Amino acid sequence: MAETTQRLLNDSNSPPPRSLDETIERYIGSFGWAQFLQAALVSFSGVFDAQQTFISVFTDSEPTWHCTDSNSICHEAISNICILPKTAWSWDFPRHVSVISEWNLQCAGSFVKGLPESSFFVGCLIGGLVLSTLADSSLGRKSMLFLSCLVMAISTMLTVFSPNIWVYAVLRFVNGFGRATIGTCALVLSTELVGKKWRGRVGIMSFFGFMLGFLSLPLMAYINRGSSWRILYIWTSVPTIVYCVLVRFFVCESPRWLFVRGRREEAISILKRVASIPSSTDVNIGGAISMSFSSLPFEEEEEEKPSNVSIFTTMKVLVEKRWALKRLSAVMAIAFGIGLVYYGMPLALSNLDFNIYLSAAFNALMDLPANLITLFLVDKLSRRNALIGFTALGGISSVLIFALQNMRIRNHGALQLALELISYFSACSAFNMEMIYTIELFPTCVRNSAIAMARQALVLGGVFSPIMVAAGRKNGVWSFGLFGLAIGFMGLFAVGLPETRGSVLCDTMDEEECKDQRSKNDITDRVIVA
Repeated sequence: MAETTQRLLNDSNSPPPRSLDETIERYIGSFGWAQFLQAALVSFSGVFDAQQTFISVFTDSEPTWHCTDSNSICHEAISNICILPKTAWSWDFPRHVSVISEWNLQCAGSFVKGLPESSFFVGCLIGGLVLSTLADSSLGRKSMLFLSCLVMAISTMLTVFSPNIWVYAVLRFVNGFGRATIGTCALVLSTELVGKKWRGRVGIMSFFGFMLGFLSLPLMAYINRGSSWRILYIWTSVPTIVYCVLVRFFVCESPRWLFVRGRREEAISILKRVASIPSSTDVNIGGAISMSFSSLPFEEEEEEKPSNVSIFTTMKVLVEKRWALKRLSAVMAIAFGIGLVYYGMPLALSNLDFNIYLSAAFNALMDLPANLITLFLVDKLSRRNALIGFTALGGISSVLIFALQNMRIRNHGALQLALELISYFSACSAFNMEMIYTIELFPTCVRNSAIAMARQALVLGGVFSPIMVAAGRKNGVWSFGLFGLAIGFMGLFAVGLPETRGSVLCDTMDEEECKDQRSKNDITDRVIVA
């Protein structure tokens, strides 16, 4: 820390860095323990995000049943409980283990049974559209993260008191509405606290949080098997409320966002706090940092206009700039294809005839190798080529599952599961890479909105995947076949995107446009020389 302080003092008279990204790296350092703790705390929100995303796999499942009279017409393998007398059959567990058995929905239509899950994803879509730009405009990253977690926590707790399927569906909608921006805010907030060298590795931390949350669900569900489905919501709501308190008092706002919004003094204070600079050197350090901030060429422009930024200004900017619209369209198309597989594969596990707890655990574990590969190779992999490769692998594996279903191969269930895990692993890896890619494709002023739109496209794929899975129960081409074709072809949209590995994060649209133009000029010069 003494070395960092001395560098700050010695560099106060040196030429100023050209961007905010270089300011952080030059005066604060690429990474430190304070930044690590901030990133870890922010990324832990992924645990609660994943739990609410996949909790319906257990709470809304249809329990198994058995015949109560062996001499009757009842037979578990062929009987339809909807036409059997109520005295001829019984649930294997108490009625309150699932919303289906507690509210006697076993004979209800598929729309009613799937209403809570559909309401959740619709809430995610609407919440993402309404809330996504608030983190870039008025609220900021930290306040948006806190608000989203709080809404999710309260709605999760209220779900415990649902009297019927309709109230339950409404609360699931509110839950989805609240959690829509958690992943986006956590990813952006954690990566904007560090320099480009550690940006990719820090970005992966939020994905590890999501994996941990997904993996915790089958464990909690197995421990509580036979207990009320409401217990699972209690187990997931109480820790979320505690986490909201931690975010409120211990998480720092993004200094990049504060700077772009013209709040320079707050940005400087956050940078000093994250760097843990001794108080005895506050004046000199503050002066050195202030001098570097005041020398940045785009600050004055941003300070003159902070009041002109409305909630949807960032979306307007993305649409008006041709290069930004092209990039946004490409990343959204890719995300839609990834979302079909990412949400569809876990839903389609019931078609593979495996234990629901083990199947969900295996899928959750696939996040681990995906995160590790991205973590250790993120600085070495080409963003564009890696994204194309992962989506192609996921597409091929998914199509092969459909092909196996039409082959007369004995005991192919294990092979189908292996291909399903490969496809899901590829979707996870592609999703990780695309989020990091999107961070580097867009400047600070619109970055949160761009990532939010990409995640919205991912969720839109999740909206369609249950319908495709239901249709695929009769013909696998509508589920595994279309999953593979969609993610494979959508991944080709990455061909038209620029490579960003090792690039500097820009903070304004003009700076990003200039960087892009310089890159094109460099390519032209190399072609002419060749």
